[in-house]
Amino acid sequence: MAEAKTKSAPLDRGAWLGGVEPAQREEAERLLAIFAEVTGWEPRLWGPSMVGFGRYVYRYASGHGGESLATGFSPRKAELSIYLMAGGEALAPILARLGPHRMTKACLYVKRLDAVDEGVLRELIQAGLEALRRQWPVHPV
Repeated sequence: MAEAKTKSAPLDRGAWLGGVEPAQREEAERLLAIFAEVTGWEPRLWGPSMVGFGRYVYRYASGHGGESLATGFSPRKAELSIYLMAGGEALAPILARLGPHRMTKACLYVKRLDAVDEGVLRELIQAGLEALRRQWPVHPV
């Protein structure tokens, strides 16, 4: 079986923030605080740029399985990627109140954090975690 490419590692906050585009550092720090407050978990680095909070373990009927971050974010050059790993259509009523965004199956994209409702973002993080817990075991580390 192939080994997962994206693995969890301790987050060196200073080194990681040093690699974030200067224009996005303040938003990255704000997201670190929001995710820590909502989840109660410590951040970990997943790959070179994704900051995750918690992890989930999955195994499909095919036998393929692994682990991934339960929720988190990555400050990309064009926009912020926020990982809501589950919830799908159930998140639609909350997303409708968020503000400007686009959503794929597991990723929410926003251009600027100050353009969205932070309270609604917190709801989304919590709702995404609750949906994930209904599918797979979720662990704080």
